[in-house]
Amino acid sequence: MPERVDEQDGRGLLRIGLAEVYNPSMEPTLVPGDLLVVRYGGEVRPGRVVVMRHPFQHDLLIVKRAVARRAGGWWVRGDNPSVRNDSREFGVVPDELVVARAWVRLRPPRLVQRTPGALLGWVFSAVRPLPSRRLRAR
Repeated sequence: MPERVDEQDGRGLLRIGLAEVYNPSMEPTLVPGDLLVVRYGGEVRPGRVVVMRHPFQHDLLIVKRAVARRAGGWWVRGDNPSVRNDSREFGVVPDELVVARAWVRLRPPRLVQRTPGALLGWVFSAVRPLPSRRLRAR
């Protein structure tokens, strides 16, 4: 899912990339087709959106919200309660599987009507920092 755009190592520069959301597990915060600007190696804190390797399928990258620090890693959840592809299914995610922290959401203009008002509305809603949100770990 994420593609590295700029990865500088050892020089103190930000390592930034892009990720595309493919499934509805983070709705309503993120919808399929949204792009995320991510920071590789960014600090993970409870409530932040992260990109991680799936614990059972390491070649699959998924987007979840870090909920709580647990022994052995992070408890993660999707914002969509009806999709259970998260720690409720696979347990705690080890730190080494967390790839990046999402920074900003970019919403493509695919659903925008072609009127000036609609385009202006899209401009103000398309680029948005991802808010921290507290979920309960169970």
